[in-house]
Amino acid sequence: MVEFALILALVALVVIVALLLTGAQVVNLYSNITVTMCNYHVGC
Repeated sequence: MVEFALILALVALVVIVALLLTGAQVVNLYSNITVTMCNYHVGC
């Protein structure tokens, strides 16, 4: 059971680090998609 908890904690740590490193890029991508959709008057 302890081993499972350690693996789960390691996976959670990797996910958090990945989100911190790529978070700004994901926000920029979402913003670009939103602006493009609004330019074509789709879903805005």
